[in-house]
Amino acid sequence: MTAPFPGPPGLHRALKDDLRFPLAWGTSPIRDFPAWRRAARAKVEELLVVPRQDDTPHAPEFTHRAEADGFTRELVTVSLTRYARVRGALLTPRGPGPFPAVLLLHDHGSRFDIGKEKAVRPWYDDTRLASAEEWAARHFDGRFVGDELARRGHVVLCLDALGWGDRGPLAYEQQQALASNLLNLGSSLAGLHAREDQRAAAFLAGLDRVDARRVAALGFSMGGYRAWQVAALGDDVAAAASVCWMTGLKEMMVPGNNTLRGQSAFHMLHPGLARYLDIPDVASIAAPRPMLFFHGGRDALFPADGVRAAYDRLRAVWNSCGAGERLRLKVWPGTGHVFDAAMQEEVHAWLGSVL
Repeated sequence: MTAPFPGPPGLHRALKDDLRFPLAWGTSPIRDFPAWRRAARAKVEELLVVPRQDDTPHAPEFTHRAEADGFTRELVTVSLTRYARVRGALLTPRGPGPFPAVLLLHDHGSRFDIGKEKAVRPWYDDTRLASAEEWAARHFDGRFVGDELARRGHVVLCLDALGWGDRGPLAYEQQQALASNLLNLGSSLAGLHAREDQRAAAFLAGLDRVDARRVAALGFSMGGYRAWQVAALGDDVAAAASVCWMTGLKEMMVPGNNTLRGQSAFHMLHPGLARYLDIPDVASIAAPRPMLFFHGGRDALFPADGVRAAYDRLRAVWNSCGAGERLRLKVWPGTGHVFDAAMQEEVHAWLGSVL
């Protein structure tokens, strides 16, 4: 079990008690929801540290094209920022299009040799296939989520986050060093992920084969965090589905929680943001667009009281917008930290209804 807060317990309690989330919808003095969204988004944008403006052309290069069961596979290398070109998997259904699309965001899992390969079968690299199949068996009932989405008629884009796959592999103990070096350079690991996901969503929505009005973000675990975050920070996605990543901050920061270790926490940590907004408050910036949040009732990473608190907060925001029917919240009793076949089938049905 993870050790408790590595400092005086009184300091930990005092810092938690001092958090009031004054910019949250319903707490903020701003009573007009569109105005609140603008203010809340601007505050999050400010605290990402990484500047938003990046006019670097995406300049996509397409390689390794191959036919699959009902769709075409290809690799695409694209500039997400001016600092790096990133390789990803792009799957396209057969047919005339334009198609609905899914920005598929991979998880953390403390497994860095594969990134996009966690969600898309690596037809281009036999050396990663065994790792990818093992990951799919452990978390996705043996399915490759991206391949299944493409078979069902979606263009799918899945890119490596910094540290994974072609952009790694990181070692577990290197994560804090990477994060601290970026902070020393006036940047942020979590902010860089957020900016890259924003740019990826814009690239996907801009493809001729895609119906820009029908783009969703989907992710599991850290990918689930990234999915609701990209919906909150931009308007290129019309809907988002997050599997196994939503909680209240105070309820998450308890002895035994993985967040207290540091390391993986830095990929999802925007310094200073908790002085203004709780985690579900940030996700609520995406309201009133359709959003789905699933959790496993036995998921040890997210205590049940934190999930309940977050769901209550999300529900209140969507209801206040008159859009309660656009928010799908579900806890799966007996299920752990997985995105199993039953959960996938409900997500597929939900995507069909909102896209």
